[in-house]
Formats: sequence, C-alpha cells, structure tokens
Amino acid sequence: MGFMTLIGSVFGSKKALSPSDDGGHNIKKNTVMSPTDDRVPTPKNPGNFSSIRTAPVVTDPRYFSRQESSALCQLATKKESEAKHSKKAYKALKRIDNADVTVHKAHRSYESKLATNELEKVESNARHARKLHGLRPEYVEVGVGLETADKNANDAIAAIKAGLR
Repeated sequence: MGFMTLIGSVFGSKKALSPSDDGGHNIKKNTVMSPTDDRVPTPKNPGNFSSIRTAPVVTDPRYFSRQESSALCQLATKKESEAKHSKKAYKALKRIDNADVTVHKAHRSYESKLATNELEKVESNARHARKLHGLRPEYVEVGVGLETADKNANDAIAAIKAGLR
C-alpha cells in the first residue's frame, strides 16, 4: 500500500474512537520486550557462541611436507583476503543496523508524539463536554422561561378572545 493510499484510507474513514476511560491498557510486557528478530542476541537468547576455524588445531608437534606447507600458505593468503573483506562486510552490517536503529527510534518517537497528541485531543474534548454539561441547567432555565412565556401569551390571548365573545 502506497503512502498516499494509506493517507486516503486513514483520513477517508470515519472510525468511532473508543478511548479508555477507566485507566485500563492493552500494553503487554511480552510484546514490548520481544526481540525484533529471534536471532538477535539478548540475555535470554545469548546465541550459540560459535566460532570459525578453517584449519584443524594441531595438538601435537609434527613435520609438514612441502605440499602441505605450500597448501597452507595459499590457504592463509586466501583467508587473509577473506578476513579483510569479512571485516569490511561486518562494518557495513553494523552501519546498516545503526541506520535501522535510527529509523526505529524516529518511528517510536513519532508514535509517542501521536499518543501524546491524541491524549491532548481527548482531554480537550472532555473539557468541552464538561463545559456543555455545565450549560445544561441554564438551557433548562431558558427553556422553562420560554414555556412560561408561551403559556402566559396563550393565556392572555385566550382572555382577549373570551372578552370579545
């Protein structure tokens, strides 16, 4: 869904609001505390502490042949190059994740501001509603006055009509 379609669907619909008026909430700790990915290391999910080992560990002293030495030297050169590229790749991955954090924090800040603004709007509505409730007795008083005036006028008209007959 495109951004403008989203805007149209949000502003085009008249959805009834149902704000909480009893202090309740629907904020679940498990939802708030859940990781953004199940593979992210956390204290509850420390990972497997795996490592990398290209060549086997030589546990005892030994002699190497010319072919073994040559193959190990070639492998070492290859692994040094791969290590250099891996280091750059991990650095790039960290930069990408840092950017993700920036966007995540900006979005949560936006959502927090929306929530705060929504509360201010609801508070404003409540103040207005309280003011209107406060006016109800005055409206009743005005209404009773009008009914009394109408009755008095009708009585006067009836008396005039009765006098003319």
